[in-house]
This record gives sequence, C-alpha cells and structure tokens, in this order.
Amino acid sequence: MHTIEHTTAVAASVALVDTVATADLGRPTPCAGWDLLDLLSHMTVQHRGFAAAARGRGADPDVWRVESVVEAVRKDPARAYSGAATDALEAFAADGIGEASFALPEFGDGAVFPGTIALGFHFVDYVVHGWDVAASLGVTYELPGSVLAAALPLVLAVPDGEVRQLDTVPFDAAIRPVDGAGELDRILRHLGRRPEWTAPMLSDS
Repeated sequence: MHTIEHTTAVAASVALVDTVATADLGRPTPCAGWDLLDLLSHMTVQHRGFAAAARGRGADPDVWRVESVVEAVRKDPARAYSGAATDALEAFAADGIGEASFALPEFGDGAVFPGTIALGFHFVDYVVHGWDVAASLGVTYELPGSVLAAALPLVLAVPDGEVRQLDTVPFDAAIRPVDGAGELDRILRHLGRRPEWTAPMLSDS
C-alpha cells in the first residue's frame, strides 16, 4: 500500500492544479520545451498509466498515450487532473499492491517492477512535478518535512552520469547541491532541476 507521505504529495499537487485556469495553460515550465498544458497532460496520463499498471494493464500502450488526455486537460485542467489522481490513489490502495507487478513500458520494452519500487517512482514524480507546477504559476511550493524526508533517499538512489542521457530516463543530469541546502533543494538538484528557476514574463500581446 502507498504511504501517507505519498498520498500527501499527490494531494498537494491536486491542490495546486485546482488553482490553474485555462488561461494559464500556455505558461512556460521548468521542463524544457513544455508549457503548462504539456506538463499537466503528462502528469494526468501518468496517473492513469500507473493506475492501469496497478490493475495489471500497464503493458497496454494506450493507457500511457498523452494524446488521450490533452483535450480534457485543456477544457478543465483541475477536473481532469483530480480525477486521474484519485484513480491512481484508489488503485494503489488495493490489498497486496506492494507485491504486485507493475508493467511500466516507459522504462523500456517489457519493463516490470515490484509494486514497492513502482510506487516509489510515482511518489518521487509527484513531489517534483508539484514543484514544476508551482514554479510555472509563480507560487510557493511547500510540502511537510515528513514528505521530503521520505522522498529524499528515493531521489538520491536515482543514478546520475551517462545513464541520464538515455531516452527512458526522465531526469536531466544532476546539479551540484549548494552548501546548507534543504531537502527540497537537494531533491530538485539531484533530478536536474534548478530551484531558482522562475517563469519568464508572458507577453500581453
């Protein structure tokens, strides 16, 4: 079963996305080449894909197709996202989920992981993607210390180096941490984010 820290991170991302208006969807994000619509569509379909994987259907490529959710996100980002997040958390609450096999084809053809590992991937994703959304919106991102403490060792276990150049690895090369950095700063830098990133001003034209 997923942990309370995992649930808290997902709930925090839902609360952030609840504040997104359709006019915000063109905002740039810390994810190179993605605007907020791209990011939220990715986050939404990943929830759907992980929920399907928890139910034994992760090998179906259709459950990971971002095109399947883009229009719903464009029309009502908060509703589309919260529905997908709820679906994932409900799937993760099933008995024996930690021992289940999750097919996650985005990690390579035929890639299958134990539930405990797969849930860790999902947890880390939504800790970091929550920050991505907050940074895009220009708002403060805060998570309880217990959530950051639980996520940090999972993040630091993600290998750095040449492996980050593979198409199946979703993170850029790690950025050297600064002295005295807090846990969120360390998480972001290890996964290739720059905590000081701010969205450029959008043109009024």
